[in-house]
Amino acid sequence: MIAQLQESTSLLITLTVIIGLMIGSFLNVVIYRMPKMIEKSWQRQCAEFQGKPVEASPVFNLAVPRSICPHCRHKIAFWENIPILSYLFLRGRCAECHAPISVRYPIIEAVTGIISGFVAWHFGWGWLMIAALLFVWALIALAAIDIDTHLLPDDITLPLMWLGILVNMQTGFTNLQSAVIGAVAGYLSLWGVYWIFKLITGKEGMGYGDFKLLAAIGAWLGWSILPLVILLSSLVGAIVGVGLIIAAKLHKDIMMPFGPYLAGGALIALFWGQEINHAYFGLF
Repeated sequence: MIAQLQESTSLLITLTVIIGLMIGSFLNVVIYRMPKMIEKSWQRQCAEFQGKPVEASPVFNLAVPRSICPHCRHKIAFWENIPILSYLFLRGRCAECHAPISVRYPIIEAVTGIISGFVAWHFGWGWLMIAALLFVWALIALAAIDIDTHLLPDDITLPLMWLGILVNMQTGFTNLQSAVIGAVAGYLSLWGVYWIFKLITGKEGMGYGDFKLLAAIGAWLGWSILPLVILLSSLVGAIVGVGLIIAAKLHKDIMMPFGPYLAGGALIALFWGQEINHAYFGLF
């Protein structure tokens, strides 16, 4: 099977897209449940700190309980959970109560499948492709969670950073020294911007999760890619923010999540970062 994947690019891409669709379905669970798991953990910690009794609650994690319709509590059957196809078959509605299902679910599945296929085409079969897939899947989950809740969970960002360093121990996407410096520089660069902005304006311009995400990106792609990631994410974020303000859909004092733009910049850098850097420095 491995030999066939090495020889047939079309087979590799097809299989990776299918796996990506299934992972996208799982990412929907992560995106929905992880913030709730964090909230429950905070509530327990607050109760313990205040000396209050901690009420027992049903097990709630990424595996338990089964997915249900939030409107009628209908338990989702396996045939209702097939990526994209189930949404189309059900016409975007619950099989039991016919309440609308968010279109975001098939979008996450489709985006994950498409980007996964592109990773397979770009890197070809090998451990670097598998590593890139893990990186991409984590970025998708983080971006969506940040959009929903303005949170970038440590449970994803910190393991992602350490995994990036491990991947680059054998010079994966960069060398180990660049990965370690990238992790440190990624964190400290946004940490510095945060404090400068806070001292000048008295406001918090971003969250600590952004520092950790950029540290993870630096650990995966190396320190030399960080300026490109910051430039791309800031540029796109500014354009989108100004556009939303002009369209009166965002108040100028409301914070926008920066994680999705960092994730987008990281994806561009993963595929074309070195080429963009070489083209830029070639101008001088």
